[in-house]
Amino acid sequence: MYVRDTIAAISTAVGEGGIGIVRISGPASLPIASSIFRAKSNGGLKSHRFSYGDVVSPANGDLVDEAMVVYMKGPNSYTREDVVEIQCHGGTLVVSRILSLALEQGARLAEPGEFTKRAFLNGRIDLVQAEAVMDVISSRTDASLALAQHQREGLLSKRISTVKESIVYALAYVEALIDFPEDDVDVAVETDVLGKVAPALAELDALIEGFDEGRVLRDGVSVVIAGKPNVGKSSLLNTLLKEKRAIVTSVPGTTRDLIEEVVNINGLPVKLLDTAGIRESEDQVEQEGVRLSLDRIPKADLVLFVIDGSSEFGDDDATILQAIGNKSYLVVRNKADLEVNAVLPEACSGPVVAISTLTGDGVPELRNAITNAFMHGHAIDGREFVAVSKARHRDALIKARCSLQSFVANLEAGVNMELLPVDLRDALDAVGEVTGETTADDVLDRIFSSFCIGK
Repeated sequence: MYVRDTIAAISTAVGEGGIGIVRISGPASLPIASSIFRAKSNGGLKSHRFSYGDVVSPANGDLVDEAMVVYMKGPNSYTREDVVEIQCHGGTLVVSRILSLALEQGARLAEPGEFTKRAFLNGRIDLVQAEAVMDVISSRTDASLALAQHQREGLLSKRISTVKESIVYALAYVEALIDFPEDDVDVAVETDVLGKVAPALAELDALIEGFDEGRVLRDGVSVVIAGKPNVGKSSLLNTLLKEKRAIVTSVPGTTRDLIEEVVNINGLPVKLLDTAGIRESEDQVEQEGVRLSLDRIPKADLVLFVIDGSSEFGDDDATILQAIGNKSYLVVRNKADLEVNAVLPEACSGPVVAISTLTGDGVPELRNAITNAFMHGHAIDGREFVAVSKARHRDALIKARCSLQSFVANLEAGVNMELLPVDLRDALDAVGEVTGETTADDVLDRIFSSFCIGK
């Protein structure tokens, strides 16, 4: 239940920084701020104007810090409530002390995500936009940031809104026919209703089909580099990272452990995992490295199967290919600067990219191949891309599509008119779960509990 009390929290990251911000929201924001802040100029705090002054203890007048304070009278604020933000020096102690003063004057410590939850509950943003706030904060590439910003700005909500409008129209049409039964459903009426539902179904199809691309942009993907010793796996890791992260020598079996790094490949956040060379070995340490390598292959979203193009495809290569099994993989034929001697067996049917980690030839093509493995040729242009990126949204849209498909089937089968609105209302409820209009309270609590305190 939404209690309209006053909350406060530190909104900047924990630790030392140039500036720290304590945010207060609720009906007592202004009185609380006025009790602990002494402006240098007369007139007190005015809405949407910064004031310079000192934060002091009301109990003894002791100076806590100099600060800039901005008061934002609701509804023209982030939460649509009265909001005060106190910007002070960014030390852990000083922001904690100012927060303590706000709490002593009557504010309650905000729960995780409670400021954004209030923005949602007060109608400033819908649930899609609220969830996008955290995606903006956690974005790791320009493309994933652009996707999150589009959702935060309401571009995804707008597409979902067009679906809702079509369903509402169809529902109103059907209910009108129920209220006036003398108007039988003829072919023209059926065609008109189906004409309104068809665009909604098409848009739902497009949104659902775009989920895979949206998800990988938001969450990133896991890519394992696998191969036998000395084929250039660590060199490939260093090349893709553009830094010497892994030790590279001519000694087979140099890499014994897993090396994990996140890299931006054409806008796609990729968690790269370099593994130990896979081969038969009597060395117990190397055996453990091989075991870890084989263990990670089935868990990867994509495997870069690195082979030495200048050598024959050997038994160790065959063993790795067998371990890859049905996983999605790319054959990376390294050492393209040398004569090609590797002949791939028929079982090795994955796309082949020839590269040279020595000269850099083929590396741009490999980057494109990695991106296309997930985006399926869809360009990652952050300025244009709007997609569903959360499983919760995808699942709700699938429910809406199923309900609409059921409605169409029943209408075409001549089912009793009074039964037709059921599917349309189910579709509306499912769409509302995405935007938050029909989302259960426990789901809302779970969503906002994943936010950081102060957001």
